[in-house]
Amino acid sequence: MGAMFRSDEMTLCQLFIQPEAAYHTVAELGEIGVAQFRDLNPELNAFQRKFIAEVRRCDEMERKVNYIKKELIKDEMEVRELSGDLPPVPNPREFIDLEALFEKTENEILELSENFAQLLQNFQELTELRYVLERTQSFFSEQAASTNLEGIKMEDVGETQQLGFVAGVIERERILGFERILWRISRGNVFLRQADIEKPFTDPKTGKEVYKNVFVAFFQGEQLKTRVRKVCTGYHASLYPCPNNYDEREDMLKGVLVRLQDLNMVINQTKDQRQRVLVSVSKDLPKWIIIVKKIKAIYHTMNLFNMDVSRKCLIGECWIPTSDMQLVQKSLQDGSTAVGSTVPSFMNVISTDEEPPTFNRVNRFTRGFQNLIDAYGVANYREANPALTSIITFPFLFAVMFGDVGHGFILFLFALFLVVKEKKFMADRSKGEIFNIFFGGRYIILLMGMFSIYTGFIYNDVFSKTMNIFGSAWQNNYNTSTIMTNVQLQLNPSEDFLKTGETYWFGIDPTWMLATNKIIFLNSFKMKFSIIIGIIHMSLGVFMSAVNYIHFKKYSSLFLEFLPQLLFLVLLFAYLCFMMVWKWLVFSPKSEPPWSPGCAPSVLIYFINMLLQGENKFQEGCQEYMYEGQGMLQNIFVITGVICVPWMLIGKPLYIACTRGKGGHGGGHGGHDDEPMSEIWIHQGIHTIEYVLSTVSHTASYLRLWALSLAHAQLSEVLWSMVFSFGLKSEGYLGAAMIFVIFPCWAMGTLAILVGMEGLSAFLHTLRLHWVELMSKFYTGTGQLFHPFDFDQIVSEQDE
Repeated sequence: MGAMFRSDEMTLCQLFIQPEAAYHTVAELGEIGVAQFRDLNPELNAFQRKFIAEVRRCDEMERKVNYIKKELIKDEMEVRELSGDLPPVPNPREFIDLEALFEKTENEILELSENFAQLLQNFQELTELRYVLERTQSFFSEQAASTNLEGIKMEDVGETQQLGFVAGVIERERILGFERILWRISRGNVFLRQADIEKPFTDPKTGKEVYKNVFVAFFQGEQLKTRVRKVCTGYHASLYPCPNNYDEREDMLKGVLVRLQDLNMVINQTKDQRQRVLVSVSKDLPKWIIIVKKIKAIYHTMNLFNMDVSRKCLIGECWIPTSDMQLVQKSLQDGSTAVGSTVPSFMNVISTDEEPPTFNRVNRFTRGFQNLIDAYGVANYREANPALTSIITFPFLFAVMFGDVGHGFILFLFALFLVVKEKKFMADRSKGEIFNIFFGGRYIILLMGMFSIYTGFIYNDVFSKTMNIFGSAWQNNYNTSTIMTNVQLQLNPSEDFLKTGETYWFGIDPTWMLATNKIIFLNSFKMKFSIIIGIIHMSLGVFMSAVNYIHFKKYSSLFLEFLPQLLFLVLLFAYLCFMMVWKWLVFSPKSEPPWSPGCAPSVLIYFINMLLQGENKFQEGCQEYMYEGQGMLQNIFVITGVICVPWMLIGKPLYIACTRGKGGHGGGHGGHDDEPMSEIWIHQGIHTIEYVLSTVSHTASYLRLWALSLAHAQLSEVLWSMVFSFGLKSEGYLGAAMIFVIFPCWAMGTLAILVGMEGLSAFLHTLRLHWVELMSKFYTGTGQLFHPFDFDQIVSEQDE
């Protein structure tokens, strides 16, 4: 956890690798995944790199593997993810054998696929011919069958001509247009008969089902025959030979049926052979996919290296975490040993002014919190990382808005299920995008549920109901008749509260749930509680800026920025929180004036009068201030707070101007060497105005903790009283039936509205409080993320 507070120290190293050992060395570096390589050939395009031929070979292998995978998916065969460790990278000699194996496998599957497709095409054509021969029997009359369609007399011409026809199959959706065109080109002299084929055909190319119709078009003359055939070609109709003679059609039909039986047997044999080949390939396919990705990544990385002709070695530059340099050195040795190289590879450290990439070490638990911070912006190198403190502050602020034992328990159970089944879900990457988002934040949701249960106990709220675990501290001094007849009965804290001075042991007393002024009490409590939490949270951000100043040795900023910011925040707004707590401590219903509740002042009015130097009005018998010397102390705080504004405004620019010398340029301090003084004054003015105004606005922004907490509690109460309570009002069997019917409605409303929508709303507001109210105090977030050459990361990213 401690390493997460600040990113790892990075070192820029130069690697000198022998060409024969380069492949194995880069493979070893990919296995440990700690080096981010820089491109030393930016002037060369992808086709001018040294290892472009090997990359193309990898692309071809990847194409073949993807083709095999598509064929498996096409046959609805499961492509399993590789479980366990990733397969090792093969040697260059094995790479050649692997290419030959892929070539052989692809050709075999391709040949079987083409043969199978051709057989299916032939089978479909024979099936269509069968339908043509069967359906055309009804199209020919008995007279036409006996005369073989010859000797038909044309009455209008007075001569006898032979009546011709074409028969075929066309898609059903095209038949209307087909018939209309035939009518137009023949001026009504083509007679079309058609019938539906009930069973659909499967297109061998697309695999989609297509419905078709059998048709016969009768016509006279060769010219009309040519036109009809052209129309059939344009509408993609399949024409089949159909004899004129009835007996010949019967003989042809018998032959087609025999050929269909033989062809069906051949198709089944071909399909079984294809299945056997695909089943044998499916076992090795996951391993092949990963091996190809690894080899391709190796050659892509080697293309980033520079070739030193004089030294006959490959030179690479990479950022390495300082603590992992021994691992890189060992990888260089292992790479040279793997090929038996007599000349060892070695590593040099390069000194540079370039800002290194940011590398925060995370695990399964902390990765989700780090992703929340990186979504705003990657931390600058060695900048304080707010992800560490967010592990506690993020779920706590969420729970302040979402405080309910029941709703928090639902979140906890959902996240616990994801955590328990995380190995199964991590192996199965085929889930939806929304599920993957929830799964990635499973530990965040787990803590949000746990903290919501805790704050739910403080609010004493379980699905809008209270729990009387420790016994109420209020006592009832009225009889039953008085209670039942007096709706507005009030309890006096000085009399009806236990005289022993005990309070409810943990959280809010359950008696408040019965009070008509419950909302007023909770309003005051949660509003003040939100302000106190907000000031503490913002103070954390200010102190984190001091940690950054100390680490980067900007000691002047401690006095010129951190100290005035802290004083401005503490003397004004933290003092507001002190007055709230002090008011709770000194005023009691059992105390006499001036410490009775009637003398308790409004803290907000006190604060406004303190800033505007106004007078505080008080009743007779009460005091103007809550403690001795309060007025003078408040004046000191206000004067000091006002002084802090010019302190922040002119302190740092004057210091920079003095350290630069008379010229105003050169010899600067704190990273402002080349920046003109006018820019520094403008930036400091903007920074000061932003901090002063944001202190006020950010304090008010934390009131969202109060608003969303009240809204969540009231929605929960409304859902209970407007839905579930209807079942509780009925008695006997009717009540049981009502509860059985209403409970699913109430449960769905609870899950969808109170847990789903309200949970998402509270999450987004919590995210805003961290990104804006906290991180704006110290976080720059303009760094570059560390992207090491890591096989595990490459495989997982490509799978996604």
